[in-house]
Amino acid sequence: MSILFKGRAQGAQISQVSMAQRFVMFFVSHIRQALGSLGELWRSRISAIMTIGVLGLSITLPSTLYVMVKNAENISSGWQQASEISLFLKQNSSQSDIEQLLKRIQLWPEIDKIHFIPADDALQEFKQLSGFGDAIAYLDKNPLPNVVLVIPTERNAGPTAARELLEKLRKEREVDIGKLDIEWLERLHALLNVAQELVTVIAILLFLAVVLIIGNTIRLNILNKKDEILVMKLVGATDAFIQRPFLYTGFWYGLLGGLLAWFAVILLLWWMSSSIAAVSELYQKNFNLTGIDGQTLLIMLGLSVFLGLSGSLISVKRYVSEIEPK
Repeated sequence: MSILFKGRAQGAQISQVSMAQRFVMFFVSHIRQALGSLGELWRSRISAIMTIGVLGLSITLPSTLYVMVKNAENISSGWQQASEISLFLKQNSSQSDIEQLLKRIQLWPEIDKIHFIPADDALQEFKQLSGFGDAIAYLDKNPLPNVVLVIPTERNAGPTAARELLEKLRKEREVDIGKLDIEWLERLHALLNVAQELVTVIAILLFLAVVLIIGNTIRLNILNKKDEILVMKLVGATDAFIQRPFLYTGFWYGLLGGLLAWFAVILLLWWMSSSIAAVSELYQKNFNLTGIDGQTLLIMLGLSVFLGLSGSLISVKRYVSEIEPK
């Protein structure tokens, strides 16, 4: 009985060892094939560098446009005056009515902050800026109304939401006239939308080109190794085992192309920083061009690796299976 129990225990240990060995050998095989495919790229480094260069430059253009659009969105989000609403109050509004109005609208969820400009302060500013100070002194009463500047929240700063907020504010009994430069706001958002769609279209076209380039490169590699693949199939190698090095080649193409694109974007932004600084000085604005952060870099590398694997997968699924010993 004890001998039987020991035999079963030894059999279980052997099974566990074999499973552990298979698990380890699975990763060892993948690592060996990954390093082998990297060695193949090094041995044919001239053609590999040219392919990686094409891939990197193809990814550089949409990446640079994306960074520029993101910077434009950051600038536009800082232009709160583009969606600033001016409320001109009625002349017969008392101070208590104005205070009640300010308290009411300050509680609205669509409004970020408000700024009240009394009529007397507006008249003094007009005297200083207009140059008609002596003539204005002869006026019997102040012709300027009290003004409330309303700045919507970021969620309500778009053209449609800002227009709805303006119509809502006009219904207040203390408000005489409400103004908002809707055309400028719509023009600004329309330009940003066009830029985003342009980046998307260019990115899709260039990414398709990357997939086709990698797919064609892997196809040529498969055809060059046709005899080697035939021998491997004759000795019992599976299609998955044969396809794996080519998939790792596509992985390396995508990763190295993404790193090259990242370096190229940094170089382009550095080159453009002096021109952007000169433009910002003309508008008396201090603007710092933001580059690629860590999250964007990971997305760029992940996307480039995905494109490399996609191109290689398309080729190996089609051409490796077609190579069969007669």
